[in-house]
Order: sequence, then C-alpha cells, then structure tokens
Amino acid sequence: MRGYYYDQNRVYPVRPSKPPRRPWRAVLLLACTLLLLAGAGLCLRILLDMGANNQALASPAPTPGYSREEEWLDWWEEQEASAETTVERAPTGGQATLALLPQPEGEPHSFQEIYQENIQSIVSIWGESDRSYSFGTGVVLTEDGYVITNAHVIQGCSGVEVTLQDDRSYKALLVGMDSQSDLAVLKIDTDGLRPAILGDSALLEVGDSVVAIGNPLGQELRGTMTDGIVSAINRDVSVDGYTMSLIQTTAALNSGNSGGALINRYGQVVGITNMKMYAYDDTVEGLGFAIPTATVKAVADVLIRDGVVTGRPSIGITCYTVTEEMAEAYEIPVGVCVDEVKTGSDAEAQGILPGDVIVKANGLTVTDIDQLLTLKEGLKAGDTLELVLWREGEYLDRTITLVEQYVLDGDGP
Repeated sequence: MRGYYYDQNRVYPVRPSKPPRRPWRAVLLLACTLLLLAGAGLCLRILLDMGANNQALASPAPTPGYSREEEWLDWWEEQEASAETTVERAPTGGQATLALLPQPEGEPHSFQEIYQENIQSIVSIWGESDRSYSFGTGVVLTEDGYVITNAHVIQGCSGVEVTLQDDRSYKALLVGMDSQSDLAVLKIDTDGLRPAILGDSALLEVGDSVVAIGNPLGQELRGTMTDGIVSAINRDVSVDGYTMSLIQTTAALNSGNSGGALINRYGQVVGITNMKMYAYDDTVEGLGFAIPTATVKAVADVLIRDGVVTGRPSIGITCYTVTEEMAEAYEIPVGVCVDEVKTGSDAEAQGILPGDVIVKANGLTVTDIDQLLTLKEGLKAGDTLELVLWREGEYLDRTITLVEQYVLDGDGP
C-alpha cells in the first residue's frame, strides 16, 4: 500500500526527506544510545576475553575516507537505478472495453453477499526481481485473463505471478502500465474467470457504505474484507510529482491491499485501492484512498489497446508554486520552483537544476504552477518551451523540448 505522508507544519509542498526534529526526543534518544553503547561495550569485552583469536569476530578494515553512510547511499542509488520494470510484455491491440454499470434498484446487499459476489474476482499479485519482491492484490477485468492492479506493485519487477482464489497460479504478462494514474493491466493465459462487476464511481456520495477486499500484509491474510464509508470524493492527492483525484475511505487498508477492490453496497467495484495516509509525528487512522472506476476504465481501455497512455507532453520536472510569502521569506522571485528533474529528460540535458525558479515560459510571466501546466497542455511532444529561470540571483534562458511522459516514467516496452 503506497504511503502518502502528511505534515501539517510543512511550509511548501515538497515531501520532507525525514521526520521533523523534536528536541526532547533527541535528548531521550541520546540517553538510550549511551545505554546501548555501554551494554554493547560490556558484551564485546566479554566476547573478546572468551576468544581474542576468534577470527569470526574480525572484519576487514574500512576503506580510508569511505563512510558507512556513503556505502548506504551507493547501495540506495544502485537500487534506484535498477528499478526498471522488465516484465515480459503481452500483445496489445485488444478490443476489450470496460463497462461501468449504474447502481441497481432495490435493497443494498449484506456484507456476506458482497463478499461472495466478489471474492472470486480478487487475485494475489507476486512480483519479483533479482534484488527484491513485492506483494499486492489484483481485480479480474475479463473472463479471458485481463487483471488490473497498481503500477507501484509491479514497478521494478522482472516477473509477475497471479494466484487465483482456488490457488491456481499463472505467469502474468504486462499489457501496459501508467505511473501517473498508478494503474497496470496484466494478462494471464486462462479463461472462465469471474470478472468483477464495475460500478460508476461518479454516482458515489459521501457517507455511502463501502468495503475493501484485498490481501493485507501478504499471502496468509489474503481475501480480507474491511468496511467503512466514503469519506470524500475527488480528493486531490499529490505523490511523486503527480496529482491523483481519489476516493477517500475509512475502510482499513494496509500493505498488500494495493490493487484491491473498493466495493459499494450493491456489490459493484467502484475503486482500486492504492494508498493510505501516514504522518511523521502523529497517529493516522481511517484515511485510505482508491482510484475511481471512471479513471480505471479510461486508462485500462487505452492500455489494453495501445500498451501505453500517450498524449501527455512532459517538461521533465516536478515543481511547486512560489507564493509571495515564500518569495519574501526566502528572497527568491515569485514563480514555479523546480523540485526534481527527471533523468533522461531534455530539462536534464539543458542543465535545469532543483531550486531553479521559472519566471517566464514562451514569453508569458509565470506566477503559479497552474499557469505553467495550462501552457504545457496546449503543446505536444516535440514542441519547445522557452523558459526564463532565476538561479542564485541570475536569470538564465533555456529551451526545453517536450517528450511523452510515459518515456520518462519508464512505462513503455
């Protein structure tokens, strides 16, 4: 389950790299550390006295000038660099299209009925690579083996396996994935599956009863159902530089629920669960999110047909608005500040750096991110943006060629 971290003390919308410091916690941590070090020293002394010549206790001397922190950072960068998704691709060009049904008339279904109507449409997703593995949930879309899950479940995987409720397992091929919507479509070689009945998420109202079915914490707890209500609709949540419009729910979601079903009181799947909220310095409960079926249909239909979602020109950066208050506080101009530059983008090639503030684009003054996005959406991949940047007191001109977003996200074959 993807985590969405919330920090109410955050000044501007950049994800903090670590929790905020608390002085009293630092003192407590220091005291605990000293006690642990004292205990460790005593244990080490006993061990050394018992066998000073024991080679098992010996370790190679560290390389001069090379710290453990640097070793960890090198390992982490290696993991990031190897995050390419290399799952074998399925043929595209399929004609399957999803149908969203209206809510039926009559009495709502009982929890027991909802579970029995949907459990055979819920599958387990197991992804693996040379270095790691992931576990999630999927929902059957068609009788002939199309399955939907979250893109982040299979991100970086080299192989994926789908397990049905009757314990039959199949190698899955990747039809297509879309990082922006956090959706991926898989294909398994079988037929006679029970596809989920998809409801129209546009008909949901705050307060509607819903349940979630998925595999929290792994295979042993697969097929778990939790209940709650719709807490909010069209909730904009920004993660990894993308803003998703999601359904918010109180139904309990945990790691492993990613890609599972959010189901309305008539037994219709109205969302694909993908995220829950956390906080660094507070307890957060009952704040889960799901991708509405309106988005699921739009993306899945395109992925089944084409394998990628095209028509999204990208500058190759993530950014945020510099307000007048921020400009005054940090002594920078009002505009759009670059937060991250995508690897392989023309923005990277042209030397744009995090911290640069975009103040003009194609001759127009830019004061907030919406202006920049509106200007970009009127263009297509291959077009250019003439940017004026502020960097440490200087104004720089850069010409950036837009590219298809799926290329930078690594979603293509």
